[in-house]
Amino acid sequence: MEGVITCFHTKCISLPIRSFPLSRVSSLSRWRNTNLLSSSRSIPQRSLCVSSSSSDTLIAGGSPKEDERQSKISSRKEGDDTDDLKFWMEKNGLPPCKVLLKERPAHDQKHKPIHYVAASEDLQKGDVAFSVPNSLVVTLERVLGNETIAELLTTNKLSELACLALYLMYEKKQGKKSVWYPYIKELDRQRGRGQLDAESPLLWSEAELDYLTGSPTKAEVLERAEGIKREYMELDTVWFMAGSLFQQYPFDIPTEAFSFEIFKQAFAAIQSCVVHLQNVGLARRFALVPLGPPLLAYCSNCKAMLTAVDGAVELVVDRPYKAGDPIVVWCGPQPNAKLLLNYGFVDEDNPYDRIIVEAALNTDDPQYQDKRMVAQRNGKLSQQVFQVRVGKEREAVQDMLPYLRLGYMSDPAEMQSVISSQGPVCPISPCMERAVLGQLADYFMRRLSGYPTTPKEDDALLADPSLSPRKRVATRLVQLEKKMLAACLTATVDLLNQLPDTTISPCPAPYAPSLK
Repeated sequence: MEGVITCFHTKCISLPIRSFPLSRVSSLSRWRNTNLLSSSRSIPQRSLCVSSSSSDTLIAGGSPKEDERQSKISSRKEGDDTDDLKFWMEKNGLPPCKVLLKERPAHDQKHKPIHYVAASEDLQKGDVAFSVPNSLVVTLERVLGNETIAELLTTNKLSELACLALYLMYEKKQGKKSVWYPYIKELDRQRGRGQLDAESPLLWSEAELDYLTGSPTKAEVLERAEGIKREYMELDTVWFMAGSLFQQYPFDIPTEAFSFEIFKQAFAAIQSCVVHLQNVGLARRFALVPLGPPLLAYCSNCKAMLTAVDGAVELVVDRPYKAGDPIVVWCGPQPNAKLLLNYGFVDEDNPYDRIIVEAALNTDDPQYQDKRMVAQRNGKLSQQVFQVRVGKEREAVQDMLPYLRLGYMSDPAEMQSVISSQGPVCPISPCMERAVLGQLADYFMRRLSGYPTTPKEDDALLADPSLSPRKRVATRLVQLEKKMLAACLTATVDLLNQLPDTTISPCPAPYAPSLK
């Protein structure tokens, strides 16, 4: 492990950088004077912005029942690595639960095995697998010690993920003195790897990013990396403008204490394991939950979610488990491109998988404004994004056709007829239909030709047990994308073959809509 936090890997969200009015700095100072309290605990709680001391401490206890439980825990010996995190959690208030940590070998034998959460006993649908008390959950409200300050900081300068990443980076510099040391140690161990042993492509080399050639995901990775860079450049600004919030850390300002690469790794790691809680305040919506991801595996067709309840975050399982089975949670309705970018894995059975087709009316068209009005009347934009969902490719093609026909119209009289009509109906001539379907078929063939491998070559790669995890998930992603594009092409060609007269040439289209 090199550097400060080199094992922190994985979900960057590029958020816009907003202005932070200087007038608010004085309010931060006033807040500090009334809120900086010294902690009475034997283990100091470090904070990104303040030393937050409250009844919500990491060391719970006081009742006879709790003292008895702590006595049982203290009699335990910390054994192998798999017990460290759970032992620490039990020691600091985790109630009895129905899970344990298991491990499986990593693809790279130089790396430690991957830990995962498994059922410690048979579970039935509706059982509570575990309930992590808020004292063991990291949120901005806890880090900053004040919800108002948390909202002020993230609304005006940094994203929640940047704040959480910076907090754990400083905590890691504390070493074993940090109350979060066992949790940070576990995140380091996981190295941001998803359940398929691969990290987010945000942390891949340029050569490894070439595995994604042909996929729009490659450009998205580079765009997100730029977003992380912008976040990094704002760290010092926040430090200088709200320095009192960082005074608990006797280190240099952020960009002097941490290089950009270290920050990117930490940001990516937080992205891979952060949980988006529902029905909570802004300062609690992004949470780091020990026993949560990446120890919990994500699944696209699962409905179990980590949920905020009174004083805790709990997991209620949505299916039966046998003792030893890995526990899975829902990752939300995300396509595979997002799953790879955020968590480093691809789900073959993802019912939410999709690709994007972007169409735009030609702004040079003399009838552009009229076409734009008709498109808006029918729920479309002058630059329209069409979602092609897996298994629904034929329906997606049918949805694109009225928009493309509108773009192909050139006769002003026909355009006036469309404007006065109700609905998306455009006059359809055989030559126009051939031109529209021909452009669509060319578009799908062009996208398919952008991938350097054939489906047969993809199958051969995936059949190789020695294939690296990063290349495996990339190959799986492009394979699934190509299947959706091929299904779209098949649907388009079928419609072309249904045209009554194959001898008719496509209509000329000087202002045809664009597809990308």
